[in-house]
Amino acid sequence: MPKQSSGQKATVRRVMHEFKHGELETRGRRVRSRKQAVAIALSEAGSSNQQSPSENRRKLARTKSRESHGETAQAQGESGGRAGGTSRAELYEQAKRRGIPGRSGMSKAQLEKALRRH
Repeated sequence: MPKQSSGQKATVRRVMHEFKHGELETRGRRVRSRKQAVAIALSEAGSSNQQSPSENRRKLARTKSRESHGETAQAQGESGGRAGGTSRAELYEQAKRRGIPGRSGMSKAQLEKALRRH
């Protein structure tokens, strides 16, 4: 079995952390089985022996993209997705300072997305 790269190990670590804290979901349902969590972790890390090498590369690239954009459950918990965080009013003030157009009609999620873009 080939060794995992440091990026792959970090992805497996993150997915298992999400499982441990009850944040790991698949198809909108919380994962309760440790075996399923391991399968998801290996798939996201591009280390699965059930997928072709090209599919593993695609999965790893997609996962790294999601991690860099803060679209994982762990990142959302840290930045305010599930665990509270920045209020809409605070986001609105940041958007106002940056001069983002159309900010008054935006929802909290839309403000977060606009702030990430600018």
